[in-house]
Amino acid sequence: MADPSTYRPAAGTIPVAPGVYRFRDERGRVIYVGKAKSLRPRLSSYFQDVQGLHPRTRQLVTTAASVEWTVVSTEVEALQLEYSWIKEFDPRFNVKYRDDKSYPSLAVTLYEDFPRLQVMRGPKKKGVRYFGPYSHAWAIRETLDLLLRVFPARTCSPGVFKRAGQVGRPCLLGYIDKCSAPCVGKVSQEEHRAIVDDFCDFMAGSSATFVKRLEQQMTEAAEQQDYERAARLRDDVAAMKKALEKQTVVLADGTDADVVGIAEDALEAAVQVFHVRGGRIRGQHGYVVDKVEDLTTGDLVAQFLTQVYGEDEDEYSAIDRRLAPGAGVQAGVDIPREVLVPALPPDAEAITNWMRQLRGTNVSLRIPQRGDKKTLMETVERNAQQAFALHKTKRASDLTARSKAIAEIQEALELDDAPLRIECFDISNLQGTSVVASMVVFEDGLARKSEYRRFAVKGVDGQDDVASMHEVVTRRFARYLEEAPKAELDEETGRPRRFAYPPNLVVVDGGAPQVAAAQRALDELGVNDVAVCGLAKRLEEVWLPGQDDPVIMSRTSEGLYLLQRIRDEAHRFAITYHRQKRSKAMTTSVLDEVVGLGDTRRKALLRHFGSLKKLKAATVEEVMEVPGIGRRTAEVVVTALAGDATAVPAFDPVTGEVIA
Repeated sequence: MADPSTYRPAAGTIPVAPGVYRFRDERGRVIYVGKAKSLRPRLSSYFQDVQGLHPRTRQLVTTAASVEWTVVSTEVEALQLEYSWIKEFDPRFNVKYRDDKSYPSLAVTLYEDFPRLQVMRGPKKKGVRYFGPYSHAWAIRETLDLLLRVFPARTCSPGVFKRAGQVGRPCLLGYIDKCSAPCVGKVSQEEHRAIVDDFCDFMAGSSATFVKRLEQQMTEAAEQQDYERAARLRDDVAAMKKALEKQTVVLADGTDADVVGIAEDALEAAVQVFHVRGGRIRGQHGYVVDKVEDLTTGDLVAQFLTQVYGEDEDEYSAIDRRLAPGAGVQAGVDIPREVLVPALPPDAEAITNWMRQLRGTNVSLRIPQRGDKKTLMETVERNAQQAFALHKTKRASDLTARSKAIAEIQEALELDDAPLRIECFDISNLQGTSVVASMVVFEDGLARKSEYRRFAVKGVDGQDDVASMHEVVTRRFARYLEEAPKAELDEETGRPRRFAYPPNLVVVDGGAPQVAAAQRALDELGVNDVAVCGLAKRLEEVWLPGQDDPVIMSRTSEGLYLLQRIRDEAHRFAITYHRQKRSKAMTTSVLDEVVGLGDTRRKALLRHFGSLKKLKAATVEEVMEVPGIGRRTAEVVVTALAGDATAVPAFDPVTGEVIA
């Protein structure tokens, strides 16, 4: 535990100006990023009597070993720099808003030549426009089914789209007029994009405009006695209105706002956001956050706005805005005209100016005082309170269990420090072939998937798990010894390299032999501050280096349960990589047998058809469509994949003629 007085800046050296500051630990890793309107009073607040600080702040200053700062000219610049550094360094003590559940969204892939409408979960991607999120995927599919008759855009996968173009026949949706069938040229690329743009405008809130337009066209068709067209337009209007009925009307048409509600205690907070577009609730999102220091509701609002809307800025690029001209703010960063919050942040003016820059037009940040918006804010806050109560119920036992597990592992293995970072290694092979290894990382009892690594074992012949374990541990810690000094001296970026920081504990999947191999690798490299243990599957025994007998942990032990979860995760990650390598090897082995087919043309065939299964189903003429493949080669490939080995002709390597 560090003493903050050892790295406290000298009096008068901290400037009285806006800026951003970084705390680093003893290894040079950035652990906290903050901003301040005036750096001197803000940084001085961290170096008071340690006992008088908030518990999380006290943990921060005693973990840090140095502090540095960068002066900027305005608060808006400080806000932008703070956000970019949080994204770059991922500091462990910074507040991180995380989704309380995975919601599906209606996504439009604007980056494609023929954009596709689909249900999508997970992280947002560049070039994709999102509507929602929705509470259920079936709600999106129902909405799509209603709107496709009005906006017949493509919904099929790339494989189905490509196949339809090859055979010259659209899918069922194309025959029943729920797709404009761009795959077979029924509409041009420009016409299809116009359909998609209209769909996006409708979903973004211009619903009344479209309904009025269709009703006018229906009236004109009836006056011209084109009753068939009028009937179809009538059905289109009914479909639109039915889709609109699925979304609650809460405010006047034209209202474009995000309503934010917060429920909190001293350690955590839950945030609920209702997205209102065109006066209707278009989606709902929930987040939970751990408080790192003593934060007010206004502070939480400030960090929420910068993280959530800053994330949107990262996810959209300038090309996305060009792909959807005239679509308003939804084509770029999805910031509404109005953001309603329970409390204004201390730097409300700077945050408002920043959001205006992202949106390109005016943004209002305010607390609703009366009327429908105040009533809606109360509804959102009730949702936040319910979500917070549910989260606390789930989290209490989980947080307690993780803390108990780490303490039990430290006690059972007699470690000097709590194993806050654990790395686990596993070997996977099939009878000595395609030997691979995995490394998974758990910090504070939770998986840190961004730091998982996988290895292709190179220096071991056959099935030798002990030698493989020695090689993998050697490679991992050799990289650590190589990169750790660079990470400590890299004052410009502070970004940790892949293997720059060691674990407190290395766990290997196996018994005494594997543990001995891992320990030998560490000893050979001179690494003496990392503990090693192994978990044997048969009896779930914990083995330590140089011990004749295993450590027996209780079957009901939270520590043993955590070690099992880490070991199983390493096994899953290794098996996944092994199957990928084995599948790739099996895919190419059949084509390897085709005489006269080199590596370049093998790759071209697989790239064109996408898989060996599709290549097997192809005809000679379809194979000839691949650049560089002539008729004779195509016939050889088709015959070889059909399995008739005796009928496969061979080429003379000199003349190129078929050998009889």
